[in-house]
Amino acid sequence: MLRAHRLFAALFVATVSLAGTDAARAQDATAFAALERAQPQLVEWRRDLHQHPELGEQETRTAKRVADHLRSLGLTVRTGVGKTGVVAVLKGAKPGPRVALRADMDALPVTEQTHLPFASKVKAEYRGQPVGVMHACGHDAHVAILMGVAQALVAAKNELAGEVMFVFQPAEEGPPVAGAVFGAALMLQDGVFKDFTPDAVFGLHVWAGLPVGSVGYRSGPLLAAADEWSLVVKGKQTHGSRPWDGVDPITLGAQILLGTQSMIARQVNIATSPVVLTAGQFQAGVRFNIIPDEATLVGTLRTFDPTVREDVIARFRRIADDYAHASGGSAELKVANNAPATINQPALTQRVRPSLEKAVGAANVVEMPLVTVAEDFSQFANTVPGFYFFVGSTSKGIDPATAPINHSPQFLLDEQALQTGSQAMLQVALDYLRSP
Repeated sequence: MLRAHRLFAALFVATVSLAGTDAARAQDATAFAALERAQPQLVEWRRDLHQHPELGEQETRTAKRVADHLRSLGLTVRTGVGKTGVVAVLKGAKPGPRVALRADMDALPVTEQTHLPFASKVKAEYRGQPVGVMHACGHDAHVAILMGVAQALVAAKNELAGEVMFVFQPAEEGPPVAGAVFGAALMLQDGVFKDFTPDAVFGLHVWAGLPVGSVGYRSGPLLAAADEWSLVVKGKQTHGSRPWDGVDPITLGAQILLGTQSMIARQVNIATSPVVLTAGQFQAGVRFNIIPDEATLVGTLRTFDPTVREDVIARFRRIADDYAHASGGSAELKVANNAPATINQPALTQRVRPSLEKAVGAANVVEMPLVTVAEDFSQFANTVPGFYFFVGSTSKGIDPATAPINHSPQFLLDEQALQTGSQAMLQVALDYLRSP
């Protein structure tokens, strides 16, 4: 009798398992068929967005395009989240996990040099300067991908267990004004996860450093924390022919900057935790033969470890103060954190990798090294468990190592990345909703 009960239990488990497998296959078939039908739309959406890029917190046209599409799918849409963000929630037929899928919408102050028929000719003002505007980082592709994934999941909603939040985020590239709360942090401040707290959040990024058709991931730290620093160096104005009568803030600023590079090379263990400190602006003076009384340096600091970050900032302050004191001037350092490091939780990574392999093939799933760019997706991933991955965007036959990188005015996206990215994100979402 006991053997009969055990046999019945085993048969019951096998039957339920097979039924679950059949249901999963049917669900995937419905969703992926809808995604395949949507591929021409993804290309059209991406090209339209590429031709009409908008800077951070100015994405009104983009947000309207997204919101109109989500409403056409029957979803209830929230707009104005984090200023110009768009959010919608899809409820499946049965209760289950909650997942958030995120895409960033903003473009960059870059003048496009691709000569594409749909190249951007948009001009705008950025921090008081006239600039060209370009989707030089591929956010047009991210928006198109998530619009397509939303369409596919809606097609399969009667077979879904759980809920999906679609998050279209503004201003990933930073705020219009340095030091302001922006992007993901501002959406969180506006309560994006208040009424809908996801069990996990997923994001992706097209990447010129990988060939099209591939995806890249890493368990643990993947992307660096980004700080925007500014250093105001004050000296004493004098004639350029008599520097000894004043205090030269240009020389002092240069000495401080070089001191930071020596500090990183000699006082920080970059073998275990890479650090990059770069100056992108050095402004001083108005005339060739006058040593000014002030110079301003602005740059970025990239780190992967919070303790190392604090140590480097403290050393930076000490270097600035010591050089300034020795020269008879002064230096004030301000540091604004734009994004913490993006860290893929190991347990979630282990859970998601099979989905990536299912979507694009195991041979096309690449383990990434540490990447010193930053992403404020980390704000979401510090709130709930998160996973972030790259989608190759460089055409086959072109060496990704020599292709124009993201943020380049020549950045070119192979549109097959739209299919790869949407398939990977869709599979990740479907599998997560099915898992316990």
